Amino acid sequence: MRRVFFFPILLFPILVFALALVPAPAHAFGIGVGAFGGACFPISQDDVESGSTFGARLPVTLIPLVSVEPYYASSSLGDGEITTGGTTTTIDGFEITSYGVNAFLGSLGVVPGIGFHPYVGIASTKLSRSGSADITKTSYNFGLGAALGLAKSLSVTGRAELNVVDTGDETRKFGNVTLGLAYQLFHKP
Repeated sequence: MRRVFFFPILLFPILVFALALVPAPAHAFGIGVGAFGGACFPISQDDVESGSTFGARLPVTLIPLVSVEPYYASSSLGDGEITTGGTTTTIDGFEITSYGVNAFLGSLGVVPGIGFHPYVGIASTKLSRSGSADITKTSYNFGLGAALGLAKSLSVTGRAELNVVDTGDETRKFGNVTLGLAYQLFHKP
């Protein structure tokens, strides 16, 4: 019985990956620009609350199955509370700044219709809050993006991702949900 249950669990990620590669006719090379905004949710952290995130992306399709995307992101998280010895203290939320690059499977070229893109990324992330020293560490992210092509060069994008920052003392995890616009500046078939 265990094998019958285990097989569908393994099959699901393979099907999601295959569907992500199917929908879009790809451009051989392309450069675009995009902006996004949304919400940032701390995962298993009592000392910080949810907040907003925004940023900019520069998607570059290198070959039809590989795209990279340098990006800048900034998040402002809400104040959290810590209780020590019966005393509750309010702590300022983090200001997070990241500069990084995502790698995609598939093309980020804008075409009419919808396309899905799994991705992974790496960034230099700075966590700042008043009363504490800034922490700048490498962070890792992965997620799934979707693009709805409205016209030949314009699309609406949506993403859900997980960001992980190992600060040395602990691992900070954040979930982001964003919406944005992308514009294809140049593409060569």
